[in-house]
Amino acid sequence: MGQTALSSSWHPLKESLRKQAFNEGFSVAGFAPPAPPPHADGLRPWLQQQSQGEMAWLAQDPERRMDPRQLLDNLGTVLVLGVNVCPADDPLAAGRDPGRGWIAAHARHRDYHDILKKRLKRLSSWLDRQMGQPVAKRLLVDTAPILEKPLAVAAGLGWQGKNSLLVSPRFGCWLLLAEILLPFPLPPDAPLPDRCGTCRRCLVACPTDALAQPYRLNARRCLAYLTIEHAGPIPLADRVAMGNRIYGCDSCLVACPWNRFAPATQEADWQPRPLLMAPPLLDCVDLDEAGFRTRMAQTPIRRIGLIRFLRNVAIALGNGGTPEALAALARLLHHAAPLVRGHAAWGIGQWASQHRGDPLDGRADQMLDDRAQIEEDPWVREEIGMARYRMAGGAPPG
Repeated sequence: MGQTALSSSWHPLKESLRKQAFNEGFSVAGFAPPAPPPHADGLRPWLQQQSQGEMAWLAQDPERRMDPRQLLDNLGTVLVLGVNVCPADDPLAAGRDPGRGWIAAHARHRDYHDILKKRLKRLSSWLDRQMGQPVAKRLLVDTAPILEKPLAVAAGLGWQGKNSLLVSPRFGCWLLLAEILLPFPLPPDAPLPDRCGTCRRCLVACPTDALAQPYRLNARRCLAYLTIEHAGPIPLADRVAMGNRIYGCDSCLVACPWNRFAPATQEADWQPRPLLMAPPLLDCVDLDEAGFRTRMAQTPIRRIGLIRFLRNVAIALGNGGTPEALAALARLLHHAAPLVRGHAAWGIGQWASQHRGDPLDGRADQMLDDRAQIEEDPWVREEIGMARYRMAGGAPPG
């Protein structure tokens, strides 16, 4: 079908496409113009401040990331789609049990990338049938350099809140996004105004002050970044703030008052796995590679790998301070991976700081002393030394 013939049917095609998106399980669908989205120029100063941390891909070719026209020849429209994954229960409830690990709500079910890709492909096939031929388009679920939240703003799905997340008047902060780049110019939807007003709840809720500047996230301080993307040691200054988080942090998300309008999802795809709701930390300690892959199969958690996961578990055990945590930390202190051993040493020191005078306090010191006698890794030795210094009454570094 030629462009001239198509022009008279743009509006009907747009609404038919939106209706079909709903039929495929998307909660929202909006159309953005083929241009840099609002505030795209904010990417450069954000990168100059190295706010992306170790996520080096965000700094690669920023001009391409800022302009969706560089991702598809003759781009005419960006269709931005979202699914509501609002949980039925309080997503922060697990944080109240020091013996359990806290996992971000989006990671408690099957990996959303896989689910959204299937829905995108079905919608794409429908469009090809409607057009009578394959349409040259791109389907995106975190698979291309694109500013998806600003594009969602341009498509009228919401506004980018002070927590840097997309805020929808219907679904709060609970939308997961995907995009289809289309080669024909469907009429764009009207953007919505920013309705954050004077509210600062998300800024106050951030445990590490990663949102010191409204609308600008410093990923290097964000617990979601540190527990998922960051591969090395967790900064000392942020370990206590992690609490029992072992994957992600929804604090700024949950704090948004617009979430009160979001209906809990009823879809089976977004229902949490019981094992991931609030797993007992003691059940996580002895996982090996095979056990980790099996338990985390088809979830985003599998991507961080066992070693990073156990690093997070060691911190959660130390912060939780349950009586059973010390023996679990002792096992992690002898793990093959230095990253795990070093954080286990910190965890033992943190546990002991909550149990001064406890008969097991001396046992904790002996554990660290025994490990120090055989430890060869310089960084782990340093962590052991700092933990023992803290247990002796020294001020914690950080």
